[in-house]
Amino acid sequence: MKFGEFMVQLKKGVPHVLLLAGEERYYIDRALEAVLARLFPDGGQRDGLTKLTGDVDGDQLIGLLETVPFLIPQNVVVVEDTTLFRTSKKSAEAGGDGGAGAEAAEAAGGTKRGKGAKSSADKKLERLQAELLAMPDFSYVIFVMGEKPDKRKKLTKTVEKAGLVLEAEPVRAWNINDWLQGKLQSMNKDLDRDAYEYFVNAVSMMQQISLSYLDSEFDKIALFSKARRITKQELIEVFAGLPEVSVFALMDAISAKDAKKALALLTRQLADGTYFTVLLVLLARHVRQLWQVRLLMADGVRGKALAKPLGLHPFIAEKLGRSAARFSDAQLRQSFLDIADADYAMKTGRGGNELLEHIVIELCA
Repeated sequence: MKFGEFMVQLKKGVPHVLLLAGEERYYIDRALEAVLARLFPDGGQRDGLTKLTGDVDGDQLIGLLETVPFLIPQNVVVVEDTTLFRTSKKSAEAGGDGGAGAEAAEAAGGTKRGKGAKSSADKKLERLQAELLAMPDFSYVIFVMGEKPDKRKKLTKTVEKAGLVLEAEPVRAWNINDWLQGKLQSMNKDLDRDAYEYFVNAVSMMQQISLSYLDSEFDKIALFSKARRITKQELIEVFAGLPEVSVFALMDAISAKDAKKALALLTRQLADGTYFTVLLVLLARHVRQLWQVRLLMADGVRGKALAKPLGLHPFIAEKLGRSAARFSDAQLRQSFLDIADADYAMKTGRGGNELLEHIVIELCA
């Protein structure tokens, strides 16, 4: 389940078995902190917390969970970077994407050794599964991993049956709204129309979205802003220092084929100290997106439907679709070659800012 649903379920009570898994560490860290806050309501009183890392022996874990706590109310075991839920090589080879193949592969070790025979590893796994389904009232176990769990594995299915599984999927520009609405609600704030549009544009320009960064910056806004509604100007003050964000006005001018405005913005970016290479990378990304949009539109994908294949917010994808109609495939292809030539010339000391100006002029032609 996603983070929002996980937190709602957590308010009903902490199950004795949890799996926090996925690539978005921001959600995992907050979910783990929320779980521990409920298990240890007195804050620092965490004497009953045991941390394990990596490969964990199943019987050792069972022993920790079955040990009756002494002078503490409960045992809480956190298994960080667990490998128990990863796709095994034999599962991947035998099962591909199908569940039946994975189940067969999981049992393969026993059948090859003879009818009814099982390895010690298989038996340990079965004992651990049985333990998770019948956890002692005084013990809790929290598994943490920074990747997707293999849902075909019996152990993953056991955890789903016995407790809660958080799937912390990475946040991209196209699905940032869930995080944004949750954050604004926690701050008791909202964005005006211009501020929302600016935020979506800013996020779409980020090479990698760091929710921890966004979280801290919004906390700063909440600290200094007295009004309930966050304005565009407040967001500009937060994000203007990021080159990939501050440059999106330049990309908008190029999309509109406004050469005069684009060249003025390019001059300002260079005067403000934005590096040649940063601008070149962002130009390449913008040209590539326009080209991808044209290819998708040729296949009948239009409007907000462009968002998912491009990994962009629907608002930005729709806007990019309108912009792409102003360009030809030949123009974008030539601009991409110009960008590659400019990169080589700059690295060999044969060119400077005039190469960027040439690319901008050709794109706006």
